[in-house]
Amino acid sequence: MLRFINLPKSSFNTTLLSQNNTEHKVRKIIHVDMDAFFASVEQRDFPDYRGKPLVVGGDSRRGVVAAASYEARKYGIHSAMPTLTALHRYPKLIIAKPRFDVYKQVSRQIMDIFRTYTDLVEPLSFDEAFLDVSNNKFNMPSATLIAREIKSKVKEETSLTASAGVSINKFLAKIASDMDKPDGLFVITPDKAESFIEELPVSKFFGVGKVTAARMQKLGIYEGKDLKGKSKAELLKLFGKNGSFFYNISRGIDNRPVNPERIRKSWGKERTFEEDLTTIEEVLEIIQKIAELVSRDLDKYGIKGRTITVKVKYSDFRQISRSKSFPEYINDENLILSTSKDIMTDVFKTGDRIRLLGITLSNLEQAAGISKDNDREQLSLDL
Repeated sequence: MLRFINLPKSSFNTTLLSQNNTEHKVRKIIHVDMDAFFASVEQRDFPDYRGKPLVVGGDSRRGVVAAASYEARKYGIHSAMPTLTALHRYPKLIIAKPRFDVYKQVSRQIMDIFRTYTDLVEPLSFDEAFLDVSNNKFNMPSATLIAREIKSKVKEETSLTASAGVSINKFLAKIASDMDKPDGLFVITPDKAESFIEELPVSKFFGVGKVTAARMQKLGIYEGKDLKGKSKAELLKLFGKNGSFFYNISRGIDNRPVNPERIRKSWGKERTFEEDLTTIEEVLEIIQKIAELVSRDLDKYGIKGRTITVKVKYSDFRQISRSKSFPEYINDENLILSTSKDIMTDVFKTGDRIRLLGITLSNLEQAAGISKDNDREQLSLDL
């Protein structure tokens, strides 16, 4: 299924400029997003699951839905929902335990397909990635044709469907991939982009969460044209540093390159408990186990960082985090453990009921830099 937006032509060619009025290279960007990835893999591998409401996630009373099949979504079930809530909405729901080793293997297949067309592949997770096909390995002039071929190869090699969005930047491609799910292909061409953004509800803007969208609506900002009507100074005053991002995307400006060496900012582990932790002894025992897991991965991948953060979520869903930074990069298990224990000893109070604990190392030591796209050319593009 292929859809192009059907909107009147606009002056987008005169507005896709950087803040200093310099024209940036117009790129051909594809965002590919697998359809209900974890759930679809389970339905592929187990015929009894096909066509039935299914979620992947924990089956305990503290479990959370990691992915929901499209059959389950008809009942209002979605990812990040507590499993108990999902079962309340559909008592016959099938709950499959995650098989991350399988998902990783399938993900590698999919990413390999992407890289047959371009080395500029930026994975966002197991099941989605940006591709810059402006200069692709087959010299194909049409990003739409490439997206169609990729969808076909993914289906042929994995028996799974993907949805793709094609446009001139990451922001628009990401939104486009979500417009025609499942198994969709949606294209936003340069001459239609400005009108598309103006008519798009802010709640559908990539990068605008539910809380921010609600705040915008209280301010009378419901669609892209409302956001575009605000000056940069107004948006900076209302939304801080995010104001510049909102100002640019409302005008179709997104000069972020597709970065195949995207830098990871943190590394951590967390655990949710079926029964609340109520004593400091229980808490410190779990902290030790999490610290061991984190340290094992840090050592395996040679990762070091300067900031240790402990995350705590209570039974009433309040959440806090406490951090300690060091002058040098570290990944020593004993230091991570002792620091995390010190933090928790200070934080824990008699009567606390803790449902989740996590430890994260951030301010990581990075070997790879961030590439920049400084090329410029006349604004033109055949999608």
